[in-house]
Amino acid sequence: MIIYDLTCDNGHRFEGWFRSAEDFDSQCQGHLVGCPQCDSHDVRRVPSAVAIASHRDADAGTAAIPMPDGTTALVPAGTQVMALYRQLVRAVMEHSEDVGTAFAEEARRIHYNEAPERPIRGQATADECEELRDEGIALLHLPAIKDEDLN
Repeated sequence: MIIYDLTCDNGHRFEGWFRSAEDFDSQCQGHLVGCPQCDSHDVRRVPSAVAIASHRDADAGTAAIPMPDGTTALVPAGTQVMALYRQLVRAVMEHSEDVGTAFAEEARRIHYNEAPERPIRGQATADECEELRDEGIALLHLPAIKDEDLN
C-alpha cells in the first residue's frame, strides 16, 4: 500500500492510499480519484510534508520513496504500515455503525436529513460509491482486508 499526499486544482490537500503507482495513475485517468472537499478530479501528487529525507534514513524502520520532483519521502516500512492500518480500521469500527449492504441507502438518508447524522460503515459497489460522490456525498473507500492480514 502506498500513501500519497495529493492536492486538487482548488488547492485542497488530502491523502490517498493506493496499491501501486500504476494503480494511482490508472485511477486518476479513470476519474476515480476525487477531492473529498470539492470532488474535483483534477488531482496530482505533492511531496509529503511529514517526512522528506535522504535514502540513508531508511535504516530507522522507514522506506525511502523517490518522488517525481527529485525529493525522497520517508514512509513507514512494511509492518509499521500494517500496524497503522490496523489502528485505522479499529478506530473506524469502534466509532461507526455497521449498516452492511444498506450503506448507499443509509448514506443518502443521512445526507438528505431523513436519518440522524452519524458515522456509518458498510459495503457498497463501485457504482454505488460513484453515484454517492455524484450526489455530493463524501465517503472514504477502504479496501477490504481479511482479519488474518491485520494481525
